[in-house]
Amino acid sequence: MEPHPEDSEPPFRDVSVEDSENQNHPTAAALELEESQDSAWTPQSASTPTFDASQPEISIEEVEDVELPYVLTKTKPKHTWCAVKELASRSFGLPCHKSVENIFNSRCHGSLRFVQRLQMAYKMDCHNGCVNALHFNSSGTLLASGSDDLNIIVWDWSLAKPLINYDSGHRGNVFQAKFLPLCGDMHIVSCARDGHIRLAELTPSGAFHSTRRLGLHRGPAHKLALLPDTPHVFLTAGEDAVVLEVDVRQSKPNKLLTVRKNEQKIALYSISSNPIDSYEFCVGGRDQYVRVYDRRRVDHTESLLNTFCPNQLLDSSVRAHVTSAIYNYNGAEILASYNDEDIYSFYSNGVGAATGDYIHRYQGHRNNATVKGVNYYGPQSEFVVSGSDCGNIFFWHKETEAIVQCVAGDENGVVNCLEPHPSIPVLATSGLDDDVKIWCPNSLPNYHDEPTLWDLKNTVKTNQREREEERRREPDTIDGEMLWILWRHIRRTERRRRQLLNRRATQSAAEPQPNPSSSSEESDDSGSEESNRGVQCAPS
Repeated sequence: MEPHPEDSEPPFRDVSVEDSENQNHPTAAALELEESQDSAWTPQSASTPTFDASQPEISIEEVEDVELPYVLTKTKPKHTWCAVKELASRSFGLPCHKSVENIFNSRCHGSLRFVQRLQMAYKMDCHNGCVNALHFNSSGTLLASGSDDLNIIVWDWSLAKPLINYDSGHRGNVFQAKFLPLCGDMHIVSCARDGHIRLAELTPSGAFHSTRRLGLHRGPAHKLALLPDTPHVFLTAGEDAVVLEVDVRQSKPNKLLTVRKNEQKIALYSISSNPIDSYEFCVGGRDQYVRVYDRRRVDHTESLLNTFCPNQLLDSSVRAHVTSAIYNYNGAEILASYNDEDIYSFYSNGVGAATGDYIHRYQGHRNNATVKGVNYYGPQSEFVVSGSDCGNIFFWHKETEAIVQCVAGDENGVVNCLEPHPSIPVLATSGLDDDVKIWCPNSLPNYHDEPTLWDLKNTVKTNQREREEERRREPDTIDGEMLWILWRHIRRTERRRRQLLNRRATQSAAEPQPNPSSSSEESDDSGSEESNRGVQCAPS
């Protein structure tokens, strides 16, 4: 790990000569897409309007006592994608078996320009609770979403239209819902807070047919992992520390293993399968280690292939644990997000595991309030994307670790789920809001313009300051699970009170003279509902 360099002024480039040359040669300026330079942060960008009007203004005085975070000193990569050159290459074709369209789409999808142009296209609002699960089918034409309202919706996301809305059969918050890669995309598996693993079957006409239970965890089940070469088999992990192998053709699941540390069970929050070698999978949970296993060796002690943990977390007083771990596109790397810590990547083959070395470290966001996901973005995992407790979505360049985009992603304050489209530059996100947001590249006023990130400095500093303040506090006497139970009871009581007030308001409206006090109570209750939305559905 390289030490943090001393704070220095960000580099500037003299554009006066370039501007004069571009005025004399407008054609060269038009073709100079790949030659534009970026910087991590410049004083000029601090004078532009805010990129997030919904967030309260933060004065410079409130954060000036915090030293400049290291992530803001990193220089962004140069642009390497040029529209004119790529279009010309597509026109001429390629003297090989590769598809020209696939290569063009891949380069476009993984380019820095399209990440910087990502903007929210529209919202899809049909759920009545926090949306915890998103998943595109293999072709990318459909999107499945699961929510606290216990429903799963299949969307035609390109039209923002719900196609199927069915009761999942779960009795607790739906945490994950995925299409099985079988013919017709008619099978959806899901897991939830009740620990049930369920399979929903759809009809060829696109209607809901039935749902049945496949397995059960003795505790909440947060994630499941599909296996690319066996579409009828998938893996699940739960807070009972158990990993199940579920075959939809069998009546019972196969218990692979129980994750322990010194005979103590480790609650699991994440599981991911290697996209190249489906026998290998990784899990993360309520300790600081990412563990890699081989399904063929579960009956032997050699089933644990590797464990990964950054050096500074091994004997640290910080109680960090893994909220999400995922493989990159070819299974060579594992990305892990830590609770109220940073995001780290490791070599999946175990290089550096013994010494606690990591490949990259991504900083600037905050992962404290929820069990937050993390993902790669781009066909070759060119970028890392994560939500944050501040309500923003952060994009880092994978190699340079620089923040290349930051957009406001949730009105109620937390972004949990991020699902990239499998083939085009589209991103689906969800969080505390009841809707699903679709992000697509948009045109900028000038192709030389960079995204307006003037508030990024204050946002990162505030996240860093709040993290340090949280660490200095005394540990909570009530754990997250107890807080969740109390919150559910409060929301249930509030929901019943609203229903009673609504019935009274309806009865009053049917009378000749409506009761104004009832309308006033209903209005006050609506405001109370909005103020109580700032708690996430899956506390970490």
